[in-house]
Amino acid sequence: MAMAHIFSVRELTQAVKATLEGEFPIVWVRGQVSNLSRPGSGHVYFTLKDGEACLAAVWFKSQQWQPAAARAALANGQEVVCAGRLTVYPPRGTYQLVVEMVQDQGLGVLFLEFEALKRRLAGLGFFDHQRKRPLPGHPVRTAVVTAPGGAAIRDFLRLAAERGYGAAIRIHPVLVQGDEAPGQIIRAMDEINAQGWAEVIVLIRGGGSLEDLWTFNNEDLARTIFNSAIPVLTGIGHETDTSIADLVADMYAATPSHAAQLLWPERRVLAQMVDNAEGGLRQFMRAFLGRREEFLSAREQALSWLSPKAKVSRALERLHDLETYLVRMGRNMLERREADLAQLRRSLAQKLDERFWQTSGLRLEQAEQRVIAAVAEALRRREQVLVREEAALIGLDPVRPLDKGFCLVELPEEKGYLRDAAQASPGDEVRIIPRKGQLVAEVLRIRGH
Repeated sequence: MAMAHIFSVRELTQAVKATLEGEFPIVWVRGQVSNLSRPGSGHVYFTLKDGEACLAAVWFKSQQWQPAAARAALANGQEVVCAGRLTVYPPRGTYQLVVEMVQDQGLGVLFLEFEALKRRLAGLGFFDHQRKRPLPGHPVRTAVVTAPGGAAIRDFLRLAAERGYGAAIRIHPVLVQGDEAPGQIIRAMDEINAQGWAEVIVLIRGGGSLEDLWTFNNEDLARTIFNSAIPVLTGIGHETDTSIADLVADMYAATPSHAAQLLWPERRVLAQMVDNAEGGLRQFMRAFLGRREEFLSAREQALSWLSPKAKVSRALERLHDLETYLVRMGRNMLERREADLAQLRRSLAQKLDERFWQTSGLRLEQAEQRVIAAVAEALRRREQVLVREEAALIGLDPVRPLDKGFCLVELPEEKGYLRDAAQASPGDEVRIIPRKGQLVAEVLRIRGH
């Protein structure tokens, strides 16, 4: 028995490739465009699909001889007829269509259904911006509806852990693709609304084709999002993907990662906000304390001028000035009187002889004594006036009665000193000022007014 030939992977792939290219040198294929990609190389990659199967296609830049407008118009959901040749891509072991010409056949059935549902819901007001609610700032309770094992939830949780100041996240696992997916998502959202725990509902899914994302173009799901009592944020597919769920939601993100970025700010931004707030608070406090210091300085200066102690001090200064003035005036008057008497003596000595001087000397001495007595009496009366004025000033000293056990009572809010019980009210906080120190008391009740 002859032993069967053993192929290497490369040999078998090359054999299949040669057979396929030989059997199908040129084919025409009709299908709906999905997974369209235009990398920087200029090549165009997409998938042709119908209801039963899909076929990978590549349109190399060197084969794009059609007008640029035709190439640019190629879009997901478009129904096209492609001419090309079948081949095998050895690195992946898959067969694909190398496209040489693309002919537009109109939009596909799914895309037409999408547009029809979009127009109907728009007419019902599902997309109106006036009804959409803002998302809560820094939500601390978030419900996430998504597939539990997908890359979408991993990216979302990773960013959530790095942003904001901490949040509790409940994951509600559902299918995000297939016939059963819309019902599971609807039940999860109804459950979240019934619990009332979450501040926001996040509905996320990774990228995919129009068919893969068709779950989120379900009318019942759109109505559930529309009727949700809790704000809904969606992050479905990639930036270029837009679903009915995105249009109905209160806000939609470009990707699942972007959804986390919309909910929670970066922590360095929060730190910067704290630093800015601290700086502003310090600046405000410096300005506030400066104004209060100026206010208190002005009040202190005014109080120092109006205080009883200052009044007494100024009165004592005035008394001292008056006393000095009276002493000086008395001394000047005595000096003038003595000079007058000396002049009188000299005049009399010249006009009268010795005998007359002897007889008149006694009268002169008596007159001198009377003058001295009159000056002394005037000084005594002036001294009595000064004594009375000093006694009156001492009697006006508000601090002097404090030596005898009396106290001053100062009313609150700079209303002055208490002279009548009617000036105070129950609950007022007053200061009691004895000779030394101060007491703070509260008025409980008032009697005799």
